[in-house]
Amino acid sequence: MKRKQTEMRIEIFKLLWCKIRFWQSLRDVSDSDLADDLGVGVRTLKDYDQCAKNITLEKLDNFLFLNQMTLTDLLELK
Repeated sequence: MKRKQTEMRIEIFKLLWCKIRFWQSLRDVSDSDLADDLGVGVRTLKDYDQCAKNITLEKLDNFLFLNQMTLTDLLELK
């Protein structure tokens, strides 16, 4: 069934980035430490804040591995 264009949806890259930033705030992790976990520079974090569509699965996987999390763990953060 095709969705109506008026329905709102959150793109997966936005959802993942919001969850990562939420995790960061819960753990009181600095931007530089988060950037290290993702394998990017601090400036890239700011770019992701504007539009996270360039975050790769590799970066997400590195983040999850270094923090001993699964994708499910990240998505279930509340």
